[in-house]
Amino acid sequence: MFVGGVVLLVAATAAGYWLGRRESARPAPAPQAPAQPAAAAPLPAAAPASTPPAAGAPAPLAVAVVPAVTSPPGAAAPAAATGPRRLSVTVSGPLEESIAAVLGPGQQAVAAELTQVVNRLLVWSLQASKDARRGDRLEILWRPAPPGGSGPTRSQEPVVEALRYDSQKLGKTFAAYRWQAPGAKYPRYLDASGTEIEGRLVGGPIREYEQVTSLVKDGRRHKGVDFRTPIGTPVYAPFDGVIERRNWKFSANGNCLDLRDPATGRHAIFLHLDVVPKSMARGRAVKKGELIAESGNSGHSTAPHLHYQLEDGSGEVLDPFKVHATTRESLPAADRAAFDAERARLDARLAG
Repeated sequence: MFVGGVVLLVAATAAGYWLGRRESARPAPAPQAPAQPAAAAPLPAAAPASTPPAAGAPAPLAVAVVPAVTSPPGAAAPAAATGPRRLSVTVSGPLEESIAAVLGPGQQAVAAELTQVVNRLLVWSLQASKDARRGDRLEILWRPAPPGGSGPTRSQEPVVEALRYDSQKLGKTFAAYRWQAPGAKYPRYLDASGTEIEGRLVGGPIREYEQVTSLVKDGRRHKGVDFRTPIGTPVYAPFDGVIERRNWKFSANGNCLDLRDPATGRHAIFLHLDVVPKSMARGRAVKKGELIAESGNSGHSTAPHLHYQLEDGSGEVLDPFKVHATTRESLPAADRAAFDAERARLDARLAG
């Protein structure tokens, strides 16, 4: 549940985790009223990003950035005396290049990371590659990662605290706010109604995690779902099955397990694990919900996370968010007043 201060999306550091059961591979201001969809001009094809997004992040949104305050051309808009920095964006070209131009020389890496964080929020509501239109508006409140990184996983990515996107094609405004309850282990990303932006897998392999950082549907050709979570997070069997493989292609996959469902032929693949009990040997039968391992950062991985992949009996990749039932949690009534007050404050900052 949620109580406490709002701060909008901490993005996760993602790396290429599309290694599967078959041959492993590594592909690695109030908001302006939206224009009528009929008048919205489709975006031109985006030019290649100057810095390739990290694997597992949604495809870059094409936008150009307008400084939130008056500043020399090419200079970054200065941050407020306290609090996050604001970027006011108008869709017209590649997001990463536009943000890099505003941040100034030598800030390409920051621009690439900020683009990844923004796209991870938007992907739950729209597909930027096909839904963005020239003239769409995007407002962002963000700050650099603090020294030592942010959150339990020590993320080095920028921290987005609030975001608002006005979509002409969809005729909607999408907003997201990062909110963490006092005493809660992780912040969550909520929309204006106080409902989580991210979906949750019912009966999934992990119960506690900081953020979903990669999806099958995010356009990055990723084969699974990545859950940003500290090393040692419990991993559970999503169905009754039999361990078919353990620790194959270790340099890439690290500690890993392949669980097969004899009834359907379906496979659940878990990569980059930390601890795999010796009892989880090939041929071992496990029950749904049984603890089978702990998440880690092993193999070809640059940040602690769990890679969860589903395949059918022929080896075709399945989307866990289509196989599992999903849910989104909402704030309890007791927390709404505090959240609404903080949301109003952030909305005022987003408006400039």
